Amino acid sequence: MTAFSMKWTVKTEEAGILVRQYLLEEKSLSRSVLTDIKFKGGSIRVNGEDRNVRTVLQEGDHVQITFPHEEVSESMIPLKIPLRIVYEDEHFLLVNKPPYLPTIPSRHSEGSLAQGVLFYYQSLNLNRTIHTVNRLDRDTSGLVMFAKHRFAHDLLSRQQQNKQMKREYLAIVHGNVEEKEGEVDAPIGRKEGSIIERTVRPDGQYALTRYRMVQMLEDATLLDLSLQTGRTHQIRVHMASIGHPLLGDDLYGGRKDVITRQALHSAKLEFYHPFLEKTLRFEAELEHDMKTLIQTT
Repeated sequence: MTAFSMKWTVKTEEAGILVRQYLLEEKSLSRSVLTDIKFKGGSIRVNGEDRNVRTVLQEGDHVQITFPHEEVSESMIPLKIPLRIVYEDEHFLLVNKPPYLPTIPSRHSEGSLAQGVLFYYQSLNLNRTIHTVNRLDRDTSGLVMFAKHRFAHDLLSRQQQNKQMKREYLAIVHGNVEEKEGEVDAPIGRKEGSIIERTVRPDGQYALTRYRMVQMLEDATLLDLSLQTGRTHQIRVHMASIGHPLLGDDLYGGRKDVITRQALHSAKLEFYHPFLEKTLRFEAELEHDMKTLIQTT
């Protein structure tokens, strides 16, 4: 399996700086990634020759970095799972996750999306480990992004921290939400006595969810929601806190008589592609169970 490499040509305005400065400031490598390249089997080459980070660059120089081979965790067993790939290039893999499949392995699951992605990588002879950019609960369907190398993961993680990656969800909640749009600004923390359940509590972490009514149903509402923060179970907790738990979400007060999972779908994802240098937008169609629920509720 070949290691992953990237190449750049030094521009006029970049001439005269050190390789270290070029990689950290112009190409946005993190210091930890650069350290791994230097000490864990990667390489830095300028015009085809091995060089160190103190090398002074000139206009037109060709800089190539090769990342170290990534070690796959022994607990991550590849599994042949059908993947619904929405987008793929040498840096990212975007998958439409079905419900009832965890994003990452757990003690209570027989498989996970991450294991399916690892099997897919190995079938293509890609030396990659798993870098999840965002995760969904087991029963939540929709868009999950994987970075194919640590550098790509670092760049998208920064976008998430800076609120530059945008995600929208569709949810069907109990009751008629009268406001056409609104927001829930309420801190979230663990519920006393539970390692799973979260709740709104004054000493919790800041959390903000914005919502917009898409369709009024019979004693239910289809909402479009956007997360301004990324707390565990955020949408589920916030909707329950205002008296509109998700259908099927019995952990937070929803009924399971019409759907056997929380009616939540990660429908849209927008991010700035740092290597193509443009914004990309993707959508994932609703699952059959939520479509049926909208038609019959």
